Amino acid sequence: MIHRKRIIPVLLIHQDGLIKSKRFKDYTYIGDPVNAVRIFNDKEVDEIIILDIDASKKGRGPNFDFIADITGEAFMPLAYGGGITQLEEAEKLFYNGVEKIILNSTLHTSVGFDLVHQISKRYGSQSVIASIDIKEGLFNKKKIHTHFNGKDHSLDLVHLAKQYESAGVGEIMLNSVSRDGTYKGYDLVTLRKIADAVEIPVIISGGASSVEDFKQAEEFGASAMAAGSIFVFQRPHNAVLISYDV
Repeated sequence: MIHRKRIIPVLLIHQDGLIKSKRFKDYTYIGDPVNAVRIFNDKEVDEIIILDIDASKKGRGPNFDFIADITGEAFMPLAYGGGITQLEEAEKLFYNGVEKIILNSTLHTSVGFDLVHQISKRYGSQSVIASIDIKEGLFNKKKIHTHFNGKDHSLDLVHLAKQYESAGVGEIMLNSVSRDGTYKGYDLVTLRKIADAVEIPVIISGGASSVEDFKQAEEFGASAMAAGSIFVFQRPHNAVLISYDV
């Protein structure tokens, strides 16, 4: 065990089951998310991130009963993202035991920044995380991927991160679509740019393969390191084994 900043397992929910993706597709079924949370309790994880990857795609809100089942077993701080478009939904999630709200697709709509302001004003900026999904294009040019319509947009990442910070989010989460599930390491170049540009904490996600990746991300400015595959698969054959060996 090393002394480090926050290291956060990310659990993806698809059709009420726990899955792991590769480059945001090629889903592998892992099992029951509630059982996974129980295992992570025993392993004393720093905190946990739950992302419902169906909600925004299907234009629906959070499944509150399902989330309540998960939070009822979580003894660690839990952040949830997926389908949140209204303050009332955020309030219900907080009531059900969620500590932080993760916004992604909603931030690309007309109500996004107003929703951030409402949540941060009522519950504090530390309760809102802005998530940015990044794709690597030709010549390593980065584009922002929006989950609800599957499209990529050529936006200035640094400018966008600063906008989110000004709107009132307490953290920014950078997810590499291109590195997701590949074990190729974090996108440290983009991490450095964003961490240097904002004053709020930055979470990096996508591509972690070892404790060394966590150390490098910390050196490049990450306040927390999130990962999925490394915590639910045993290599080299990717057999399902939930672990937290950090």
